[in-house]
Amino acid sequence: MTARSIRVNGHFGEWLQGRLGPNGPVVLITMPCACTGVDVFLHPRSAQKHIGDMPVVAHYPPQAINALLSALNLGTEGHFRIVPRVAAGMGTGVSTAGLMGIVTLAGWKGPPEQLAKACIATEGASDPLMFSEADSLLWGSRDGIIHARVHAPPPHEVLGAFWGGPRPTDARDHDFPDIADLAQDWQMARRLSDFAGLAAESARRCLARRGPETDPTDSIAASLGALGWNMAHTGAARGFIFKPGTVPPDAPAVLRNAGYHGLLRFKGGRA
Repeated sequence: MTARSIRVNGHFGEWLQGRLGPNGPVVLITMPCACTGVDVFLHPRSAQKHIGDMPVVAHYPPQAINALLSALNLGTEGHFRIVPRVAAGMGTGVSTAGLMGIVTLAGWKGPPEQLAKACIATEGASDPLMFSEADSLLWGSRDGIIHARVHAPPPHEVLGAFWGGPRPTDARDHDFPDIADLAQDWQMARRLSDFAGLAAESARRCLARRGPETDPTDSIAASLGALGWNMAHTGAARGFIFKPGTVPPDAPAVLRNAGYHGLLRFKGGRA
């Protein structure tokens, strides 16, 4: 076999994340981002066919990859190597993107719903990266259910950065605030300022419940004139949301001086 590779885009935190009702499922609306994700390589190995014993990033035990490929009736010769564009645990979808790259190189061509269920069976949670319009879904990250089809945000530009270090998702963690009202308001939103404001409120609720209490993103977003901001609700990613072309020239310096790192910019949304 010859070496092959694939690039899988990630996300940059969520527009919304929380529980759909006080005791409801954990749901989210993701923020797709082509600047994040992973590059996955499938390298030749001996002719012996195997599935397990594949050197991938540390949180993928070989037996988990074996189970994932077996569940999708896949096998492969060679070994996988995953190169994240952002470190794992920062809130950019490295885990889901890596699993997607593995199964795609192994020949997967099935429906996204089935792939999502297999990812959840492997790790206990999944981002909806396997769906072509992921930001149009109110996604159940622990149950793999599309709880609603929602409006995608209008065109926007995000100045992104990271506050702190890796905070990997614990799939057993359901300690999130209730955002049922925000999910309902999302369906009524039309202007970018409405969507950005809902994202900021979701982030504020998350910080109030889960911390860190020292996070300065809300006040810095206001000082920059951002329409709102978002966060990785279980990671370090923070995004400042603007109309396209309106990011202040001094904004990157402001963020660096405040202690943010790993700055990036990207556009998203649909007219």
